[in-house]
Amino acid sequence: MSDLTSSPHQRQNILNNRYALQAAEQHLALGGTHFDGATVFTKQQVVALFNISDATVERYIASHGAELKANGYTLLRGKKLNEFKGLSDVTLINEGNKAPVLGVFSFRAVLNLAMLLTESERAKAVRSRLLDIVMDVLAERTGGHTKFINQRDDQYLMASFQEQSYRKQFTDALDQHIVANQWKYVRFTNLVYQSIFKESAAEYRKVLDLAAKDNLRDTMYSEVLTLIASYETGFAHELADESARLGRKLTMQEGEALFTKFQGHPMFRPLILDARTKMASRDLGFRDALHHKLEAYIQSIPEADFDRFLGETSKSLEERLSDPATLAVFKRLKDR
Repeated sequence: MSDLTSSPHQRQNILNNRYALQAAEQHLALGGTHFDGATVFTKQQVVALFNISDATVERYIASHGAELKANGYTLLRGKKLNEFKGLSDVTLINEGNKAPVLGVFSFRAVLNLAMLLTESERAKAVRSRLLDIVMDVLAERTGGHTKFINQRDDQYLMASFQEQSYRKQFTDALDQHIVANQWKYVRFTNLVYQSIFKESAAEYRKVLDLAAKDNLRDTMYSEVLTLIASYETGFAHELADESARLGRKLTMQEGEALFTKFQGHPMFRPLILDARTKMASRDLGFRDALHHKLEAYIQSIPEADFDRFLGETSKSLEERLSDPATLAVFKRLKDR
């Protein structure tokens, strides 16, 4: 995992994980003041907490103001400020009781600052403990199986089921419309993978450290599986049309040339961008797996994704398959 002080994406991944933040607030016991339904910290309290100077806090507010504000650093004015000053456990010294504006840090913003501070040993200790909490929460909510965290998404089963159907269309088309070649299934499957996420099957396996018995597609997110299915059914159609036009099977070279033309269709561009961003970002955040060829696509994991893969609606594949309602849906699909 990257050094939090230099990795804004990693910092935001922690701050967007409300399950980790709830555990951190309980276990870190950083103090603060209860105000307006939440815990907040004055600059004076932050200075004491991290054993730093007032000027150091101001420097980080100036250099990382947008990030800190996005995570709960706010300025109290007017009525809100007067209400805060009126709390019995609030003592303002350096900030001054007559100041018309007062900056306060939410608990989330304090953790944000702890992940930025390079001059504080106390902040370093908070970072270390916070990383432990994040890992503990992830392990607890996934049963320790982050390799298959993709399967906790309630969209995964449907995407996987549909992709298997389109995979059959794809392999049938390769059989029927491309000349016999023992490598054609591997070759054209890798062309699909490389077009979507720039990696061959072997490269993907290495990034995720998969065992030989692991099925690659069992680890893929629903959006990636759906895009693969679109490629497979679309290219199967193109193969059939081109074979009919020529009145014969295509050579491997002709098939590859057709695929090159097929993958260049503009309709794929936004879908590929979405798939690459989700794969690169989620795998780094949830699996600590870096797709080097997709580094440019890494973003912070949105809060909704933590609910999707760790929240109340997320379940293991075994739990979903034991649900009679889910089994009934798949039986209807199979009987169509």
